[in-house]
Amino acid sequence: MTDERIQRRLAAVMAADVVGYSRLMETDEAGTLAALKSRRKQVLQPLVARHHGRVFKVTGDGVMVEFASAVNALQCAIDVQHAMAAANAALPEKLRIVLRIGVNLGDVMVEASDLYGDGVNIAARLETTAEPGGILISGTIYDHVRNKIEVGFEDLGAQTVKNIALPVRIYRVSGTPPVVISTSKAITDKPSIAVLPFTNMSSDPEQEYFADGLAEDLITDLSKVPGLLVIARNSTFAYKGRSVDVRSVAKELTVRYVLEGSVRREKARVRINAQLIDATDSSHLWADRFDRDLADVFLLQDEVVHTIVSALSGVLPTAVTSSTRRTASLEAYDLFVRGRVLVIQSPESNRAAPALLERTIELDPGFADAHAWLAMSHHFAWAYWLDAPERHHSLALAAAWRAVSLDPENAVAHAILGDVLIYDGKPDEGAAELATALRVNPNHADAWAFLGQLKAFEGKAIEGIGHLRHAIRLNPHPPGWYYWLLGLAQYAAGQYADAVETLRHEATHRLGSQRILAASLARLGHMEEAKEEARQFLASNRDFSIQHWASTQPFRHEADRQHFIDGYEDAGLPQ
Repeated sequence: MTDERIQRRLAAVMAADVVGYSRLMETDEAGTLAALKSRRKQVLQPLVARHHGRVFKVTGDGVMVEFASAVNALQCAIDVQHAMAAANAALPEKLRIVLRIGVNLGDVMVEASDLYGDGVNIAARLETTAEPGGILISGTIYDHVRNKIEVGFEDLGAQTVKNIALPVRIYRVSGTPPVVISTSKAITDKPSIAVLPFTNMSSDPEQEYFADGLAEDLITDLSKVPGLLVIARNSTFAYKGRSVDVRSVAKELTVRYVLEGSVRREKARVRINAQLIDATDSSHLWADRFDRDLADVFLLQDEVVHTIVSALSGVLPTAVTSSTRRTASLEAYDLFVRGRVLVIQSPESNRAAPALLERTIELDPGFADAHAWLAMSHHFAWAYWLDAPERHHSLALAAAWRAVSLDPENAVAHAILGDVLIYDGKPDEGAAELATALRVNPNHADAWAFLGQLKAFEGKAIEGIGHLRHAIRLNPHPPGWYYWLLGLAQYAAGQYADAVETLRHEATHRLGSQRILAASLARLGHMEEAKEEARQFLASNRDFSIQHWASTQPFRHEADRQHFIDGYEDAGLPQ
């Protein structure tokens, strides 16, 4: 029986959204919002009015417009893309507002001022797969406009669209201004620093880990300096063993200052040579040599940090650092830095980490960092690498709570505890721990990544994407699970094409992310690719079932959980 309150009509629907909206918001939130409002007022609204359209839905970065005529709808889309290109011409690339547009003609349901149904859904699907600056149209639009508008059309064939009974024929509109979105970066003038891995000058190559540990601890300490953006270890250590140009490194990582140096550890002595470079002109702000007894190495780290902060005092709002409780045992420290580096390398290396970290704790039970990284090892094994999940879950929770109790200002411990609590079904408590981690260390990239995932679980995926983009800004060469979480958030936001691009990144750990990749491809109608990705995922995860997965995921709203379930089902994953 038909609900008489619901009206139906035939309508041409234009769906448009901003390419790289999260990147623009991260670069300049206020400026992006102002530019977007200006474009809507000066470009979109006049053109919609000229072509007799009606805006019926506005999102943060997107808009949907209804037209009574297919010709008017496509002509408006073409005019919008040309006008946007003209408005962007005088702007630097990082400030340009670029749109993707999809146009469909179909039956729609009318409720108050809003429209629903296949006519709207197909337009939205076309928009997500359009190229930056481009337009995709359905076959129903093409049939009405092919001899009435002087543009070219490229037939992309019939493609399956989610929840649509028959495949949709899709055409790419040619003749719109070409848009290139590049990833080139310039050196920033903001207070920002990258600590490169120290060169091991010791005669013993086994001391390599000691040099790496010192550099990583300096990164941790500098990250707590208010007003200073510090690039994470994963990204700076990508340059390990390479002869690099400081200006090139600074440009790639988008930082102004670079710290580099060397370490020589011989018997009971340690020598550190370090220099701080302003990459804008390659000038040396500070250089020094530290020659100390090995027993003083931890005091030496504090001295180096304070010296760097003093050198940057002219550009930092404050020069206060947070002290960290370190172990007094060199043997414990050696074991700790060996174990720490194993945690994030791979599932295989992570299995070797707990033994080293547990031995560290035996030597110094009060060493909070060792408990924190032991918690991270168990949490990654449980939540991300699915390695004996129940045992690792309880061990991660216990170790993180212990680390927090030993050192309430330990950002790693709070970040890991936060993510463990989120997966334990306590999102509010987890969010509070992540907030504490970011108060202690605003540069903690992992905490920003965990927060982005939480927002996706809470139904705030666009906000989550922004947090994950910020995490990658802090860690431009991140571990693969960053891309995994970004792809998850993009899928949750309905940005399927972006999710596919993200999840195909070479750094991504494909074991878990591959199922989201398969779902994203299915949502785009690329069914053969989706089923192949699902097949490869199941080859390594034979016990996976959608039902079990769904029962473990901390979504706040059932509709968001169902969104993933639908994608997994479409890709052919087992119930």
